Amino acid sequence: MPRPQTKKELLFQSQQNFDKLIALIDSYSKEDQKKTFNGTSLNRNIRDIFAHLHHWHLMMKDWYTIGMKGKKPDMPCKGYTWKTMPDLNKHIRQLYLSDTLNVSRKKFESSHQDIQNIIASNSNTDLFTKKKFAWTGSTSMGVYFVSNTSSHYAWAIKQIKIGLK
Repeated sequence: MPRPQTKKELLFQSQQNFDKLIALIDSYSKEDQKKTFNGTSLNRNIRDIFAHLHHWHLMMKDWYTIGMKGKKPDMPCKGYTWKTMPDLNKHIRQLYLSDTLNVSRKKFESSHQDIQNIIASNSNTDLFTKKKFAWTGSTSMGVYFVSNTSSHYAWAIKQIKIGLK
């Protein structure tokens, strides 16, 4: 499916990939859901995937909140750059190691809904007009939401399938 280009497509694909991700995870037994992945990926299990997605939702909410006040958010977050994302993702993993699978899932489900609500509260023009907001640079706000929802969920699905092969 092509990347969303409208609010309607973004909401649909975000929810569709969320539903696919949850359905995939629910297709595994409770024991398999807790298994350590095969291979050497940073995210070692489904809990790590949920925590990773959740934390990126939180960063997206922060970018949006700060950006919509006319300020420039630290992107991806304070102390990190896009070039140091591997270090950031390691840090994110460490933040959630004490969470259970259940807790991570609930946080992810909640933050997904928060992001969906933010998307729904914006117009198609606000979401997909390039350079409309200073905080998005040369792109559109919608591109950030696509990256933090539908595309990120597709990545998670692949990671889980490979990890539990």
